[in-house]
Amino acid sequence: MDMQNSNSINTDAKMLLDHAKTLRFHTGNLVSRSRLKKKCPGSPTEEDFPDTLDCFVPQETDVITPEEREEVKVSAKLFLCESVQSSIRDAVEMACQTLAVSQLDSVIIAPPGPLENDSQTLAHLQPAWEELETLVKSQQIAAIGTSDLDKDLLEQLYNWAQVKPSSNQVNLASCCVMPPDLTAFAKEFDIQLLTHNDPKELMSAGTFQETMQDGLQDGLQDLNVADWRLEWVLRYNVIVKSRGIIKSKGYLVSARKASP
Repeated sequence: MDMQNSNSINTDAKMLLDHAKTLRFHTGNLVSRSRLKKKCPGSPTEEDFPDTLDCFVPQETDVITPEEREEVKVSAKLFLCESVQSSIRDAVEMACQTLAVSQLDSVIIAPPGPLENDSQTLAHLQPAWEELETLVKSQQIAAIGTSDLDKDLLEQLYNWAQVKPSSNQVNLASCCVMPPDLTAFAKEFDIQLLTHNDPKELMSAGTFQETMQDGLQDGLQDLNVADWRLEWVLRYNVIVKSRGIIKSKGYLVSARKASP
């Protein structure tokens, strides 16, 4: 690529990033170990600056055909970085569009942690859970689950919720054995207990901004990545039911530019 073309691409990219309000990334199918590449509109004009920039690998996005839909299970875990309920709907809709399905079989929610020195409470969970319930009622999600709830909080959520949690993930890094009271409650109310080893914060704001800065091409390093804040990260798995193997897995990430 000659210098003139490189400068033109950098100018176009800077104009797009300057005008965009939302950035969304899709890693593609990580089973194939492909690298993320940016696919953005070329040579933008003042009239067609998109509000949302989608960066993805088209050839590595394994969509699910109607013929194979009944043969696979699509599950997701949604890590919310901000307490904005519209983020849940945005993430689910993006996952459905990316995989070409009308419904996710299950979604586990990992809401943003409580403020320092505070503990997680039912009031902290309710807004996110209500949005999940709306998506279940509109048939965009079949089942919803939680992450890292102890027996008391899981029981409070179960008694309050209209759509009951179907699962609860437990981090075995901090709990080597399932607590007996949690196990007994889950068995009584048919809640599946799963294990995970995810960190409390899948990606910090600082890590996201560093990664974004590192990914900028030469000539774009003057862009202020601090203007962008991470909204949510969704991890999905597509599992072949009859064989129990992962057909595809990947991450969707959304960031929004801070209001001036």
